[in-house]
Amino acid sequence: MAGCCWMVSQHLLLSPPPNHVPLNFSSALISSTPLSFSLGSGSRSRVRVRASARARARARATRTSNALSVSASSTLQALIFDCDGVILESEDLHRRAYNDAFSHFNVRCPSSPSQHPLNWDSHFYDQLQNRIGGGKPKMRWYFKEYGWPSSTVFDTPPEDDGDRAKLIDILQDWKTERYKEIIKSGAVEPRPGVLRLMDETRAAGIKLAVCSAATKSSVILCLENLIGIERFQGLDCFLAGDDVKEKKPDPSIYQTAVKRLGVSEKDCLVVEDSVIGLQAATGAGMSCVITYTSSTADQDFKDAIAMYPDLSNVRLKDLELLLQNVVPAK
Repeated sequence: MAGCCWMVSQHLLLSPPPNHVPLNFSSALISSTPLSFSLGSGSRSRVRVRASARARARARATRTSNALSVSASSTLQALIFDCDGVILESEDLHRRAYNDAFSHFNVRCPSSPSQHPLNWDSHFYDQLQNRIGGGKPKMRWYFKEYGWPSSTVFDTPPEDDGDRAKLIDILQDWKTERYKEIIKSGAVEPRPGVLRLMDETRAAGIKLAVCSAATKSSVILCLENLIGIERFQGLDCFLAGDDVKEKKPDPSIYQTAVKRLGVSEKDCLVVEDSVIGLQAATGAGMSCVITYTSSTADQDFKDAIAMYPDLSNVRLKDLELLLQNVVPAK
């Protein structure tokens, strides 16, 4: 296996769990008016397109933004998949693993009157994971906002940076192992259309990559179990959160991928499921399509060139047509 926007700021409210104070996030979301039409071999393949009159005339399957311009010079040379939410619907699996870790180490935050260990409900976690990429950053943000907890690791809340880092490392390591156990159970399947689209890509001689913000060991386990060892080993590039300093929405993981793949950003297409991933892709100068989940369906994907409920009716030729007409503006 080979080596593996400008922005408009707007405050988004993250609804906290019970007994917590709501906080504001800043998100780079761009406003526009979308158009809708069908593309591909099935009626379920719905895409939302934003384009100028000239762009609509030249490309029926394109949505552009101010950060994009129309051209016929771009050809699909690399298709890059996110893992969590794209290859598998993993949000609730991660949430369960975090809560199991909090319970195992009896993690109790001072801001909560409950005598029970910390527990992230599904509504809160959906918002949290759609605003902050990576497990350690999620916990670090939460503890900074709601107070550092007591636990079986430290009887009293840690006060210095070293102890706080140690606590987060221990929780994340245990959570990762628990997540692996869930994946190994065999109860998880890849999302519709993923394996076929990967196989079409390889058969066409187009480079294939996976870039995930999750821990490398957990991503490897997911890929080996869900796409198979042969497909995993055949990837032209595989990157996880461990491979870059900054998590999504920082674009570094995609910037690193394009260098390893040896192709131009304009000839890459990224498949993501969330605004965080979309921002990472567009920040690296790449076009991005969204295959949303129940957790991300309400997000504003105005910078995506297409949106799909899943990939079951999306063919490689559909994606090639999209990219032929949308390239990063000079």
